Amino acid sequence: MENPYIKQFPELMNGKTIMYNHGFGSAASSGTVKLIQQTFPNARVVAFDIPLHPEEGFAFLRAKVAEVKPHLIIGTSMGGMYTEMLYGVDRICVNPAFEMGQTMKDHGMTGNQTWQNPRQDGETDFIVTKALVKEYRELTEQCFVGLEALDPEQRAEEQRRVWGLFGDEDPVVHTFDLYRSHYPQAAHFHGEHRMDDRSFMNGVVPVIRWIDDRQEGRERQIVYIDASTLRDGYGKPKSSLSKAFQMLIETYQVYVVMPAPTNDHAALDADARWIEQYLSTPAHDHVIYTNQKALLYGDYFIDMQPDPDFMGTTIELGSDEFKTWEEVIVFFERLKPLP
Repeated sequence: MENPYIKQFPELMNGKTIMYNHGFGSAASSGTVKLIQQTFPNARVVAFDIPLHPEEGFAFLRAKVAEVKPHLIIGTSMGGMYTEMLYGVDRICVNPAFEMGQTMKDHGMTGNQTWQNPRQDGETDFIVTKALVKEYRELTEQCFVGLEALDPEQRAEEQRRVWGLFGDEDPVVHTFDLYRSHYPQAAHFHGEHRMDDRSFMNGVVPVIRWIDDRQEGRERQIVYIDASTLRDGYGKPKSSLSKAFQMLIETYQVYVVMPAPTNDHAALDADARWIEQYLSTPAHDHVIYTNQKALLYGDYFIDMQPDPDFMGTTIELGSDEFKTWEEVIVFFERLKPLP
């Protein structure tokens, strides 16, 4: 049966190398590796069995980065912890386990364990001792140290290269605040600790798109979506909004335009929570608060009451031509976007 969440993006990461760092107890044979390759068929995806002992694992990964020279590193859980320390490369840390020693203790990860995926050396079992837990605790103390040692200009450049993505229902790792104390680019996605197909497509792929656009100097046409077009009378997303939003972000740079309440600051928090709940990662840092919409410059503006002074194409949702978001979808499907 065809997976409704999986799509291919041959234009993204075209000819580039993506390195994947797996989580604790996993291997390079993880299904996530296959998912990344399937999603980006024109990329080279590499992954390696990370050694069990952390100092050995970290040295191993640094050597592999020097060898394969990846354009992007994606690490999940333990792999996300390692990925943060692999400076000088664009990186995505998914549910990074920056407190591995404590996490192993809290979740009973000591004693005999079974590798979750086949390892290249054929081993099926391993043992987690208190000494190994201590090793991980000592290694995680090195997280962020290299970043903070950089001068301000170098630190800002390194921070620009790293994204932290955190599942909003992760029961295992809770390092969002710790990460945010060192890196500004942090977002939640709908999902748990282990990524599934849906959370990868909706949470990770948009960030990969932003990274690839920056690497390529690619400028996409801009679509603004006014707040008036988002909610129905019950405060839920209007019919087909999510479908339209997912379609638009694949081709355009999409921004949500919200009113800037002068005295009701609580409304800002409510709007932010709504956007995070229903639009999630793709809307992260893509929200504009303004009461002067005519000052925005872009290509398209979807609004219930379009401003006639907007210097682009306006789409009036609710009009005879665009009664619902379905008509908006048809409109953009017929367009041939500029390369």
